[in-house]
Amino acid sequence: MGATERTAFKWVGSDEPHAARKVEILAKYGDELRPLMHPEWRTIPIVVVLVAVQLAAALISKDWGWGPWLALAYILGGTINHALFLAVHEIVHMLAVKSLWGNRFLSCIANLPIGIPYSATFHGYHMEHHKYQGWDGVDTDLPSEIEGRIIGNNMFMKFLFCVFQILFYALRPVFVKDPTITNWTALNIAVQVPVMIWMCQESYVPFLYLILSTFFAGCLHPVSGHFLAEHFEYTSGSETYSYYGPLNMIAFNVGYHNEHHDFPNIPWSELPKVRKIAPEYYDNLPQCESWPGAIWTFITDPAMSVWSRVKRMKRGEKKN
Repeated sequence: MGATERTAFKWVGSDEPHAARKVEILAKYGDELRPLMHPEWRTIPIVVVLVAVQLAAALISKDWGWGPWLALAYILGGTINHALFLAVHEIVHMLAVKSLWGNRFLSCIANLPIGIPYSATFHGYHMEHHKYQGWDGVDTDLPSEIEGRIIGNNMFMKFLFCVFQILFYALRPVFVKDPTITNWTALNIAVQVPVMIWMCQESYVPFLYLILSTFFAGCLHPVSGHFLAEHFEYTSGSETYSYYGPLNMIAFNVGYHNEHHDFPNIPWSELPKVRKIAPEYYDNLPQCESWPGAIWTFITDPAMSVWSRVKRMKRGEKKN
């Protein structure tokens, strides 16, 4: 990529690329792809094991020294909580079980080690991200204008953005649009709060471990590079990127991101098959070779910044 610095977002008049590509691929490979559209039951035991290990680690380590405790929170805690972020992502697509409330309840269980109830709220924002990718004021995955102005192209500020990106993702929707309170939200809180109170019966340290693990999961963690790699415009003209490397094994194949956006009703376990069935649609698209590399490039490349996102206006609106 060249070294031209951006000072504004790229605005386009075209629709997002996934809906049209999905129609084209289904017309050609529908018979092979439709059997892949089913819930993945293996998500359930994986979530149960991850939650149990993380909650146990939080309790067992509460009397450890600061050094080993912080190392555990980064290495084990950050990795597990990031995997649980992506488990929640799978589940809010209703891809774990057939029933609506079964998926909602499982998302609340997967949410437990995150420390703060968020899965119900994430569902609404994330569905809009798929349906209205790039729409300004609707797709809360997009950085805001004020983020662009504050962070700009300064390397140190981009470093801070990567360190605190989990906070940007968590807080941005609150400022972009009003959160919707639903029965799912109530369930999320009702499941989360009693477990956190139980975790803190003897000490606040287990809860602090979970919160710090969540922070590390979205900080300078190898897997967290997917936040940047998925939709920042590393290659001009491409707004979604897939990553096919080994970190997918601990990330519910979220690296197959073009495939996921084309077919959000296909579970993580089947996404590699989408690429194998329709390679001509994916193999020639720009790809992310490394999630840690995506973080490094974002920070050090003068051409990359918070401005490196594609935006589009809501239908019927015009940019001033």
